[in-house]
Formats: sequence, C-alpha cells, structure tokens
Amino acid sequence: MILSRRRTYLLALIAFLCISLQTQAQNPMVLWYAKPAANWNEALPIGNGRLAAMVFGQPGREQLQLNEETVWAGEPGNNVVSGVYEGVQGIRKLLFEGKYKEAQDLSNKIFPRKAAPTSNYGMPYQTVGNLLLTFPGHETATNYYRDLDIQQAVVKVRYQVKGITYTRETFASLPDQVIVVRLTASKPGSITCRLGLNSPQLIHRVQTEPTKLVLTGVSGSHDNKAGKVKFQAHIVPKVEGGTLTSTDSTLQITGATAATVYISIGTNFKNYHDLSGDESAKAGSYLPAALARAYPAAKAAHVASYRRYFDRVSLNLGSTEAVKKPTDVRLAEFAAGHDPGLAALYFQFGRYLLICSSQPGTQPANLQGKWNDKLAPPWDSKYTVNINTEMNYWPAEVTNLPELHQPLFSMLKALAETGRESASAIYHARGWNMHHNTDLWRITGNVDGGFYGMWPMGGAWLTQHLWQHYLFTGNHAFLREYYPVLKGAALFYADALQEEPSHKWLVVAPSMSPENTYQSGVGVSAGTTMDNQLVFDVFTNAIRAAAILNTDQPFADTLRCLLNRLPPMQVGQHNQLQEWLQDWDKPDDKHRHVSHLYGLYPSQQISPYANPELFAAAQNSLVYRGDKSTGWSMGWKVNLWARLLDGNRAYKLIADQLSPAGTEASGQNGGTYPNLLDAHPPFQIDGNFGCTSGIAEMLVQSHDGAIDILPALPDAWPTGEVKGLVARGGYVVDLAWAKGKVTHLQITSRLGGNCRVRLHSQVAAGGKAKLTPARGTNPNPFYQNAAIQPPLISAKATIKKPVLAPSFVYDLNTKAGATYTFSGK
Repeated sequence: MILSRRRTYLLALIAFLCISLQTQAQNPMVLWYAKPAANWNEALPIGNGRLAAMVFGQPGREQLQLNEETVWAGEPGNNVVSGVYEGVQGIRKLLFEGKYKEAQDLSNKIFPRKAAPTSNYGMPYQTVGNLLLTFPGHETATNYYRDLDIQQAVVKVRYQVKGITYTRETFASLPDQVIVVRLTASKPGSITCRLGLNSPQLIHRVQTEPTKLVLTGVSGSHDNKAGKVKFQAHIVPKVEGGTLTSTDSTLQITGATAATVYISIGTNFKNYHDLSGDESAKAGSYLPAALARAYPAAKAAHVASYRRYFDRVSLNLGSTEAVKKPTDVRLAEFAAGHDPGLAALYFQFGRYLLICSSQPGTQPANLQGKWNDKLAPPWDSKYTVNINTEMNYWPAEVTNLPELHQPLFSMLKALAETGRESASAIYHARGWNMHHNTDLWRITGNVDGGFYGMWPMGGAWLTQHLWQHYLFTGNHAFLREYYPVLKGAALFYADALQEEPSHKWLVVAPSMSPENTYQSGVGVSAGTTMDNQLVFDVFTNAIRAAAILNTDQPFADTLRCLLNRLPPMQVGQHNQLQEWLQDWDKPDDKHRHVSHLYGLYPSQQISPYANPELFAAAQNSLVYRGDKSTGWSMGWKVNLWARLLDGNRAYKLIADQLSPAGTEASGQNGGTYPNLLDAHPPFQIDGNFGCTSGIAEMLVQSHDGAIDILPALPDAWPTGEVKGLVARGGYVVDLAWAKGKVTHLQITSRLGGNCRVRLHSQVAAGGKAKLTPARGTNPNPFYQNAAIQPPLISAKATIKKPVLAPSFVYDLNTKAGATYTFSGK
C-alpha cells in the first residue's frame, strides 16, 4: 500500500512537472517561478489602469498588496510660491556676469531644499493596504508553481497539499473594474481560508457585513497639506459549496469546492481640484455587474479586452532551452548565456505594464506605474518629468498602443491650467510652464529646491508627446484639441527667454542640465544644450501645428524670429556634444542623466546623414558617460545607441539591464528584479518602458526622413520576426529577417502618401507594390524635420565623421488602408 501510494505520488509529480514545462515551451510570454515571492520585488504585478495589485503567491498566506490610482497624500492645491521674481532676476544677472557659485547660492536661498511652511514639494502616491488569504495547513505545500501570463494578464499559483492540487487565478479586470481571485481544488470541499485586510494608513478601519469585508481609510498628510482622499475597499467572496461566515474583521470560507473573491476600490476623487465624490458608492458600483457574471465569462471578457491591445505586436527573436527555466534563473544566466527569448519577453513585459497602468480615462503611469506598497515611496512615486514620466510613454506609439497615451494628454490639459500660475508668479510670463515634478494635484512650482528644482522645462518636454502622437496618427481633430496646450508652452518661452551677453543668443535662464553639475555643487546655469533643443522643438511644433490648422500665423511668425536666435549645438574640445553653453564637459563624468543627448533621442535633431559631426559628437559623449548606471538611464541608452545605429552596443545595455538587481535599497547600480521590474535601485518603472522602446528602435526607426528597417540589429539576433510596430505617418510594419537580412517586409498604410523606406539589404516588391529610388526630400508631411543651425565646432576638436553602412532608399506610393509586401533577395 505504501509503495503504491509513493508510485502514484511520483507519477503525479512527473505529470505535473511535464505539464508545467510544456506550458512554458508552448507560451514564451510567461514569467514563471518554482517558489513563492519572498518580498515585494519577487511578487507579480497586475492592473487595469485604475486598480493595481502585487500578488505574492504564498501557499499558506496569500498577500495581494493593493493600489488605487487616486490614493495620494494631501489635498487639492498648487505649490507655487509668490514673491520670487526679483530673486529669479538676480540669478539671471549673476549667471550672465559669470558668477556661477553666487547664482547657485542665491537659487538655493530663494528655493530652499526643504519646502517652506506655506508650500510643498509634492505629495506621495500611497498604498491602500493588503488583502490576506490564510489557508491553514498549506505551509507544507509541495510541487509549487506560479506564473504571470502576459498574453492573458492572469497570475496563476498552483501547488499540492496532501495529494490535493490547489489553484489560484488572479487578474485585474479591464471591463469589470475589479480585481478577481479564483480559488479551486482538485477535490470537492477542500477550500478553507480566512480573508482579512490591513493598511499602513494612519486613519483606517476594517469591518464586515454578512458577506462583505470593508476597509475604510483616508490618505496621509504631507508637508503643509492635510490628507483628504477618502477610500474604501470592498471584498466580496462568491462561494460554491461550503459556508461563508464573518467575524468583526474577517470573513471565513469553510469547505468550499470553489470560491471567487472580488475586490473593488473607490475614492472621493473626481479631479485634481474636486474631492466631492462618494468613495463607498463608487466602490460598490462596480460589484453588481461583476458578481452577476460567471467566472469563465468574466475571465474571457477580461482576456479579450486585454488582448485587444497586447496582440497588436508580436516579437520572435528565437528560442533556446532557457525558456524551460524559471524566469529568475533565466535572468541570472542572461549575460553569460544565449536567451533571445528573454529579451522578447522583456520587450512585451513593458507593453504589458503600460496596458495595466495607463488605460484611457485613468491617471497616467507614475514613477512606479501604479504599484507601490508604501506611504512614503522613493521620490514620492510622483511624476518626475525631467526624463522619467516621458520614458513611461516612449513605447506608446511605436509599439501600437496609442490610446494608452491619453492619460498623459489629459494631465497635460490640467497642467496647462495650473501652469499659468507658475509662469506668471515666478517668471512674469504668459502661457504655462512647470518644473521637474508634478503629482495628482497637478503642481507646477519648484520641487526639491534651487538645485534639482531649478528647471522650468517640464512642460516643454511633455508637449513633445502631443506632437509625436500627431506624427504617428495624423489625427487633425486631436491636434486642434491640444493646440492650445502647445501654444501655451511656446508662449511661455517666447516671454521667458533671456539674451545672453556673449553672442546675444536667447536662452532659458535660470535652469540646469537636469541634476548635473559643472562645478562642485553648482548646476544652475543659462542656455544648457537640452534647454535649447527643447525650446527648438516647442517652437517648431507650434509653428507647424499653426500652419496645419491654418491659425495664429502672426504668432508663428514671432516664433520663427525667436527660433533663429536660439544657440546652435556645439562640439567641444573633447570632441563631445557640449552639455552647457560653455565648454565645461568633463570626459570622466559618469552622471546618470545624458540630457544633452535629448536631440538624438527622443527628439530628431541629430542625423547621421544631415549633420554627421553632431552625430559623431553625440556618440563620443555617450561613450564618455559610460554604460552601467541606474536602470532608467540604461534604458535611455538603449534608445540612444539604437539611434547611433550600433545594435551591438544597444544589446550590451539590454544585457546590463537584464542582470539581477541586488538587495540594496538605494544606489545607481541598475539591473532587474526577479519579477522583471526595473531597479534604480529601488524600483522605478521607467527602465522597463525605456528598454521596450529601445528594442523597437533597434528594429524600426522613422524619425529621419524615412522608415529605417533593421537600423541597429545586433549580432545576437541574426534571425527573427516582428509584427505590428508603427512608424510615423501611420505605417504598420511587419518584417522577418535571417542572417541579418530582410526576408519578408509588409507595410500597411493607414493614412496613405509617400512611404520612404531605408533598407540595408535588397528586397523585391510583390503584387502592386512598386519601389522607386528616392530623390530629394521626402514629400510626406509627417517626415518633414525642421533644419537645425550648423553646429559650432571647437578649434580644439578633431571630430571624425561616422562611417555608415551602405543602405538603399526607396519611395513607395501608398493608399490609405492598403498593404504592400516585399521579399528578400
């Protein structure tokens, strides 16, 4: 009898493991693990834009750490301080006199590192709390397995206790707006568990109704703002068989065959200046429809809604035996092994995170997306707009998720309102502006004092997303709707630019090259390269938008005059693209920010074909800055090396990023946690999004007058296939390659017009497609880049123009809705 039981158990174990391995081999879009999460950085993220959770998967005590996107500390109100304009004028005067240390000292005095008692430096995003499901006796579970299927957006946990197989499925439903946990077992009547809630919020209580568990709370106070976001979480189990009973603060499921737990959360937040909502009514409003739907139908509706986004793009870079290993093992072995499938999984994981954290009608993804377990998270988990928020949305257009850009656009409309206060009070300028941080309340004033915070360029960078969305979609109605936001940003710089004394150029002052210094403790400056590039784009975009919409031509003429007085980019004595107006760069500077390379990516001001000296200088700057850095910095560098047409260096940065992050709570070591979330450290989500957009840039680019096919293909990916990437002008690109050469290319034109294609191997046209050698400038209006001024090159520089690989450039006349196919020669 004992031998028979052992044999049966062994056969069951072998079958279980075989099924698990077959599942992985059949579906490469799975993160899977042979053990539960020991900490937050091993838990698995789910979300539906508004709600988010981290699922730990512990057999004996399942934890779902819960977030609702509007649970932030504080209350409505801006953070603009009054009476600082004369001080700003004083900083300008000192800068133009070359008294840089004195200018920094004055900036620090006017904007102290700690917020004044009457102001604040932004509110933190906060957790709701935790749902805990306790399963007595399950601590001794065997044959453990858990996964996150990013093709379905479902987390699964499976294990055995005393011969019974227990399974949990968890997802954040997009259509039903609730989080759903499904509990099943291989033997009827086997599910017994206790449901409880807790929260670190100082003001909260847990109570029960006969079939409902309720957490009520209020967000925390911070700086000079009282916490006024009220929230409720409603937990409702639907039990099949067995019984459901309650205590004062828990629910008990006993002897059930299956159970489905629904989690609904609501707050009193209506918008950034209105907290008159009813949190209880909102939380309760989602439950009737969700409870009325049977679990199979609820899951199917969720998966269908999710895959409507996810399935638009596929990427296959090849597969090896590594796909059969747990994801944390693959991560540890990536740098030394050959696992192209992990790079493809990581690319799609970034798209998964964007779908889960930025749905139309929600708040934008913040510094941690929507996943945060703290009341005081790192950097407050705010919107840091001197790179990080922008990075979150780099994948939106190119990886075929344009609707997910909408929350950022909605925030921009609000910032264009609140930003009028900072433009007027601090700079005596019209239009609107913001600095390097904002939050749920859409603050636009200085954050973090006179060093980090003295950067009035946040709106300039964010508005680029409006223009890029137009270039990818050609949506005139969208451009007309958001033109006032573009115009307001341009109007601010039209008023705020200052004439510097040496060349009479118009520059932004005071400002800085984000978070970097040119003297010890001195960063405040005038006319930094990034600022000049940003203002160039703001003015150029406003001019082109006004022409397209046939409006504001006198204002556009004013901007043209100002545009001609901006400083040109400069090549310094070390053959570098200068970061500052003066030649202050240090070749040994390894700072995480590479702000002066904004013109290379995400902008399109530096081209290997149109201005090779700047292209070479940008490459030198990036080499000097080094590879290893914070996670988000390495994500940015993947994009930069792709734009520099160096696929192998871009791949090296991916490998650096796909190295296990340590246990340090802070630092600049980068890497990736076991759950594939990006490490600064600690966790920031922007590195995930940066690598996703970077891989897309390695395969298809469309910023430099043509669609460039495989512009930065690394040796590590000699064969592959990608479908669904989007190029400017509304072109959808499917392509396959072998031995580094295109074997199949399909272009679907959404808008029609001339499609200019740059190829690095020859193709033959099929069907009605006809390629003709390109001549002159691409007439397609979505490929018209504004000409930059010729760069100034230091007499000490010995810049070498890049040697570019041969390419073939063709034009293809397309009609809207038509598809054109080519095969490799």
